[in-house]
Amino acid sequence: MTTCHVKRAFKYRFYPTDAQAAELSRTFGCVRKVYNMALQARTEAWTLRRERVDYNATSSMLTGWKKTEELAYLNEVSSVPLQQALRHLQGAFGNFWARRAKYPTFKSRKKSRRSAEYTSSAFRYRDGRLTLAKMDRPLDIVWSRPLPEGASPSTVTVSQDAAGRWFVSMLCDDRPAVPGAVNAAVGIDVGITSLVTLSTGEKITNPRHERKDRERLARAQRALSRKAEGDGSNRAKARLKVGRAHARIADRRRDFLHKLTTRLVRENQTIVIEDLTVRNMLKNRKLSRAIADASWSELRSMLEYKADWYGRELVVVDRWFPSSKLCSTCGTLQSRMPLNVREWTCGCGATHDRDVNAAKNIMAAGLAVAACGDGVRPQRSTPGGQSSVKQEVVPPPRSRAAAQPRG
Repeated sequence: MTTCHVKRAFKYRFYPTDAQAAELSRTFGCVRKVYNMALQARTEAWTLRRERVDYNATSSMLTGWKKTEELAYLNEVSSVPLQQALRHLQGAFGNFWARRAKYPTFKSRKKSRRSAEYTSSAFRYRDGRLTLAKMDRPLDIVWSRPLPEGASPSTVTVSQDAAGRWFVSMLCDDRPAVPGAVNAAVGIDVGITSLVTLSTGEKITNPRHERKDRERLARAQRALSRKAEGDGSNRAKARLKVGRAHARIADRRRDFLHKLTTRLVRENQTIVIEDLTVRNMLKNRKLSRAIADASWSELRSMLEYKADWYGRELVVVDRWFPSSKLCSTCGTLQSRMPLNVREWTCGCGATHDRDVNAAKNIMAAGLAVAACGDGVRPQRSTPGGQSSVKQEVVPPPRSRAAAQPRG
């Protein structure tokens, strides 16, 4: 096996003391306040004076805010997470200017993610014990897996989810073991009944985690809806139950996808998938819930970075490639193929399972492009109408796509 050098985040759950929880909650609030104030200042500067305010200017503003009586409480928390919030805002504006994202929005106390990022100057990691700035004792972390041998975190992110659980994510340099090259290739067709259908004929059933827990989630949401806005503690408890129901669904879905994508990447040298506009598919009111539960976008993201880690080739076929309507035996293109048709017979006499046939066509198209080097990788659409691509995940020389005519 060979190794490659990557930046990798290791996430662990921890149990803070009352004092640590209070300190982190204050930090989350200050981070949100600074982010919103900086966003408002930048928006007003552009709206009123057509002036672009950068990170350095907002950093100077932060120094001034700390000196005011009204915002003096910002001095009570570590300054590093506040500076990191300004850097994140700068990154959000960079994505907006590059048309990769919409205009940055204000953070909400109830809806936004509660998190704070610490760089190496604001924490101490020694002998497996992590101590954050402004704290007199290390965090009680559950080490579910060890950090890479000799690794030292460069960045630490502390967060609390809607279920009330505390997590710490450590960004480290890692060299994951890369398995040896294999000759296998596979085409993947995603679906709802079968989450993925492989060109080998194997179908992997969609676990439908959200549907299994739908009754539990609906019961918790009904209980929350009966609590009045001013009913503080009772409403908070009901909101926590809803958060736990969502967390249970998300955790099980993510675990399943990780196991599936790791298996596919380890067993195949070339993986061919279809470029899908999931955002547009979610507009289908009859299928949106099932499509969201299938989480095709997360499946693709995992395949992208794991293929890069393990030295595999990921080929993305154009979204307009008629994989379902094309006979994988003779190449005849059918005029139409409604969704309710799951099995069909071509004029050449071949009988096809719709999904298996699509997976075979996807693999054939991907391998043809991989062999001749033609075409470019289709890029994901963004809210700005332009396309963006994670170049660091699947580098262009190794990831090509089949440019096929619309059919």
